This record gives sequence, C-alpha cells and structure tokens, in this order.
Amino acid sequence: MTIFQSILLGLVQGLTEFLPISSSGHLVIIPYLLGWDIPAATAFIFDVLVQVATLAAVIGYFWKDLVAIAKAMLSDLWHKQPFRSQDSRLGWLILLACVPAGIAGIIIKDIVEAAFASPIATAFFLFGTAILLFIAEKLGSRKRELADTNWIDAIWVGFFQALAIFPGLSRSGATISGGMLRNLQRPAAARFSFLMSIPIMLAAGLLAGVDLVQMPNVTDQLLVFIPGFITAAVTGYLTIRWLLGYLTRRPLYVFSIYCAVMAALTILVYFVRR
Repeated sequence: MTIFQSILLGLVQGLTEFLPISSSGHLVIIPYLLGWDIPAATAFIFDVLVQVATLAAVIGYFWKDLVAIAKAMLSDLWHKQPFRSQDSRLGWLILLACVPAGIAGIIIKDIVEAAFASPIATAFFLFGTAILLFIAEKLGSRKRELADTNWIDAIWVGFFQALAIFPGLSRSGATISGGMLRNLQRPAAARFSFLMSIPIMLAAGLLAGVDLVQMPNVTDQLLVFIPGFITAAVTGYLTIRWLLGYLTRRPLYVFSIYCAVMAALTILVYFVRR
C-alpha cells in the first residue's frame, strides 16, 4: 500500500463509515475498480485501523453525550439503581445492542475475513443494503424519539449491527434501518447507531492492534497507515455533522439508489474482466 492509496482510502472510510453506504464495502470495491493489488492481510488491518480513526471522530462529536452517559451510569450504580436516569438507561441499552455483533464477530471471524477478499460477494451485500434502506423508509412510521428506546429496540438494532460485519452491508445503514423499523425518527435512529458503534469499533481496533504488532515490517506499515488514519478521522467528524442535519429533512432513498448503482457497477466490471 502506498501513501496515496492510504489517504484516498482514508477519505473513502471517513465519508462512508457514517453514510449508510458501507465503508467496508467501499474499501473492498474501490481498490478493485482501480486495479490496486493490496495484500489481503494488509487491507484487512488497514480497514480496521481507519475504522478506529472514525471511532475517534464519533467520540469527538458525541463527547458531551458520552461524558453524561458515563457519569449517569456510575452514579446510578453507586446508588444501586442502574436504570434510574435516562442517560444511564441509554448507556446500558448501547452496551446491550453490541452483544449480537460481538458474538457474531467471534464465531464467524474467518468467514468475514474471506468476504473482504471477494468484490463480487461485497457487491451482492451492497445490494442488500440498498434493499434494507428502501424497506426502512417504506415501513417505518418514524414517530418515536431516542428517549423512547427500550431493551427490545436495543436487541433488534443489535441484530442488524451483527449482520453488518460483512463488507457491503452498511453498519450505519443497517442499524439506522433497524431503528426506523422500530419506528424511531431518522435522527434518533442515527444517533443511537453512532453511539452503539463505539464499543464495537473499539473492540475491533484492539483486535487489529494485536494483528498489526505481529505483521512483518510493522514500522514501515504504520508510516503508510497514519496519513489514511488522519484523513479518515477528520472526514468522519464532518460527515457525522452533515448526516444528522440531512436526516432531519430528507429520506434515505438517495443512499439506497447509490448502493444499488455501485453494486451493479462492481458486478459489471467483475464479469467484463473475466
């Protein structure tokens, strides 16, 4: 991987991690369409590390919310009433929502890594994202706010996050759609999606760190990865800010169409090159 590739893919990650169009899918498809031959092991580690960069972005954006949630959880635990306040309750629901993806990630880790090496599989999963976004817009009533979420919502949205460990199935797209199918308003579903991404992305980053240390020439690799990391963090922060404003006024259909077009283009290129 070159520094130029690192920066471009970091930009792609920052834009697509929070937009419901699958960052992991784009990190597979973009190098494929551009004819870049990046070793699978390097690509997988880089993909997870730039996800950690966007983790920094989401923590930075929601820092006040996270501090309020952490304080409330500790205070309520101290008083032996863990669900006493709304912020504490939200914190526990976020952790509960991460359980399905955590279990799935452990059980099918090898299958997921293999999927990262398959552009055609990624394209079909991207079609799945397009369909999911369309269904969420059609079926969700969008009446409930974030304060109305309960443990059933958390498990439900967590299930959608578990599905999105495959490249092409957008994590934000799946979880926002899951929230909307539970009748959450678009911005509320998006905020819950972004907040629940933090524990999962942190765990993935720690696992990638272990793999990174074991890679040969790790110092040289880091020098290439760092520009992409910085690019992803800055772009991710700006994307969160834009998307939350967008979702207060407009539907998800444009993202559904984009996913379908990108998937179709990838499949077309795949068969042309055969």
